[in-house]
Amino acid sequence: MLRQYWRLVRGNRNYRLLWLAQVISQLGDWFYTLAVYSLLLDLTGSKAQSVGLAVVLQVLPQTFAAPTAGVLNDRLSRKAIMIGADLARFLIVLGMLLARTPGTVWLVYPLLLFETVGAAFFEPAHTALIPNIVPEDQVLNANALSSITWSFCLAVGSALGGVTAALLGRDAVFVINALSFLASAWLIRNMEFREPHIAGAAFRARDLIDFRPVIEGIRYIRRDARILATVFVKGGVGLLGANNVLLPILGERVFPVRYAGLDPERGAMLGMSLLMAARGAGSLIGPLIGGWWAGESYARQRQGIVAGFLCAAAGYVALGHSAALPLAVLMVVLAHAGSSTNWVFSTTLLQIYSDDRFRGRVFSADLGICMLALSASSYLAGVAIDLGVTARAFAVVIGFVMLVPAVAWAAALRVTRPPAGSS
Repeated sequence: MLRQYWRLVRGNRNYRLLWLAQVISQLGDWFYTLAVYSLLLDLTGSKAQSVGLAVVLQVLPQTFAAPTAGVLNDRLSRKAIMIGADLARFLIVLGMLLARTPGTVWLVYPLLLFETVGAAFFEPAHTALIPNIVPEDQVLNANALSSITWSFCLAVGSALGGVTAALLGRDAVFVINALSFLASAWLIRNMEFREPHIAGAAFRARDLIDFRPVIEGIRYIRRDARILATVFVKGGVGLLGANNVLLPILGERVFPVRYAGLDPERGAMLGMSLLMAARGAGSLIGPLIGGWWAGESYARQRQGIVAGFLCAAAGYVALGHSAALPLAVLMVVLAHAGSSTNWVFSTTLLQIYSDDRFRGRVFSADLGICMLALSASSYLAGVAIDLGVTARAFAVVIGFVMLVPAVAWAAALRVTRPPAGSS
């Protein structure tokens, strides 16, 4: 299996450049995310709602930007959109250096919002161009490797980010992440590939306010029951978004690392790092096992989504009852192995089902639904914890909530069919 990924990276220059851009920017992202959460907990007196609001601002704007982002990704060069988004985020992340006191902590929130809008344009472009640069029989491998890379960067970036912040301070983390966006833009600039969706789809300024292309995309999604059902899978994954609040809070309050000579703040940072790294490890393991099991079978990918939701449910219920950090780490690994497998399978199915002319809008809708669920879950977690609900109890609740998309997808399997010729 690993040889297939190596052949893909070695033999496909465009995918190799895109993959390297992903590695660099996402390592910086996870350094940065942990530093932002630590900064907010430090400057706001450890309020869970501050992290919840930060998560909302990191994801919810993608839902509102999705219609415009989808249309532009189907009208303009996706390569140019990704480069522009990277350059904008370079400047935005540097702005985080200005938030240094409780009086200036408010700056974090608009900066997170602007950065998220950049991601709302970048991510659908990234996903939509995969079928343009790899053969159809390698699309699953390309998506699996992208997910594995995201997971590796989460695990390594979270672990190293905690250590870097503890040793060098948060400012160094913000600078590293900003520079990672510049490196990503340079790598994407060197890609060379055709973008057939541009032909006959000239951009008009009125597309920014004209809802007809958006409505056309909605009608396209509704016409195909397979696309309509699959575009909601990541919404189910998004319900697990409370982990963005739960894991930092659990790391700080329940599972801080305690060693002689290690002050409580740094112990809390390392506790967060270990749980976030476990999330990354699970997200790495899931697509590896899922990709090996499903192979090129679309039918198995569809069936595997049910199992993925069940793993997420079991992992978070058990996390809420974990008595020690090692067991908590294992349960986080299990839960996110399931959710990341669902991410890869649903992405691959949508790429195969959808036409290139509509792919930008399909993946903007896919991402928007996910981010709406993720932001709601995250913010509710922050509010509930500040009102007195323990992080452990909320983890159990989220585990049971994950049974809802499992049942919904199982029902969808009964009324939709795999694509013609699938195994």
